[in-house]
Amino acid sequence: MPWSEDEAVASALLTAPRRKPLPGQGTGGTSRQDPVSRYECCGAQVVEAHGDYDMHSIGPLAEALKTATETHPKVVLDASGVAFADSTFLNLVILIHQTGKLRVVAPSEQVRRLCAITGVADILQIRETVDDAVAS
Repeated sequence: MPWSEDEAVASALLTAPRRKPLPGQGTGGTSRQDPVSRYECCGAQVVEAHGDYDMHSIGPLAEALKTATETHPKVVLDASGVAFADSTFLNLVILIHQTGKLRVVAPSEQVRRLCAITGVADILQIRETVDDAVAS
């Protein structure tokens, strides 16, 4: 049976490859922050996103959010470090939101604008702090 368009997009998002660093960016050193970090807080999994997210760079974030939803009853996406996000990021957030587990914390101005323009801000559970998100 063929996949619906939504299933195809979801599959692509959740299996997106990791972006390779550009020449001269290297993966070592202390000045480069990982695009995604995770930690546990009061039984919730907090996923911190840093940098730019598009179809070429969404892989690590998609992987982290998918794993978090499979292992924790509540997932908090700290989007304060997102400098750029396009429809790929937005689709991933909506997909994870559909699990009923996602809270979005302190989205950057660019992410807030993207969510407001598309109307997604009205459906997401957006909180100002990780503590607020974990408590809700």
